Amino acid sequence: MTTSSKNQLVPHGVPPVYFTFRSLEKLGVAHATTTRHCPGTAVWGEPQPLVGPEAVAALAGTGLDLRRLTWARQVHGADVVRATASGGFAGRADVLLTTEHSAPLAIFTADCLPVTVCDPDARVLALAHVGWRGTVAGAAQAAVAAVTQTGGRSSRLVVTIGPSIGPCCYEGDEPVVREFATAYPLTWERWVNPTGPGRFVLDLWAANEALMAAAGVEPARIENPRLCTACHPDLLYSYRKGNRGRLVTFAALP
Repeated sequence: MTTSSKNQLVPHGVPPVYFTFRSLEKLGVAHATTTRHCPGTAVWGEPQPLVGPEAVAALAGTGLDLRRLTWARQVHGADVVRATASGGFAGRADVLLTTEHSAPLAIFTADCLPVTVCDPDARVLALAHVGWRGTVAGAAQAAVAAVTQTGGRSSRLVVTIGPSIGPCCYEGDEPVVREFATAYPLTWERWVNPTGPGRFVLDLWAANEALMAAAGVEPARIENPRLCTACHPDLLYSYRKGNRGRLVTFAALP
């Protein structure tokens, strides 16, 4: 497993059951991104609960109160929903927002980017599910906007990007690239490299980092370990690689 020395995830367990981020740890934000070694987390289409007793036990050290969990039906868009104090199913959306103390948010991924946006001083937190469609729709920018419109300041935001598919492994075709060109006509070529006739490599990490920076986030406050889901089938799920399952990213305000 290779990550940058500056942005290295903190593993918990051997093999890791979940990871945490140093930047969020410093803020006192209870959080975790699971690996395939975390038991008891369901995927869409499987019976409830989404987080079963095995997962609750495995994540006991995180400080997350999973009884108050908020989640949504993710649809690869940029709609934002606000969590309540009691949690529960929030509807169809890809960005969750909260100002509630110790009420965790959760998003589910298996190649898409799990993005956490937090202003610790304003006590506002957002979690976003961002794939290529979400990137085109502006889900990461919507998360930044939701936090700033709820009292946060872009200059104070701390952002993390969890394990997700990297430019080493993520190929797209011409229709996908056309969507990027339409959405971002001045910048899309920076994130797309041709690999053959009608085939391209997409860098969703660079795209979303740049888009959030353009939305006012300080680039130095974006923590991205660049851990590719497709490169680590022993540790992570990857839809592109046919590894069924979902990683879960949780976060809660202190």
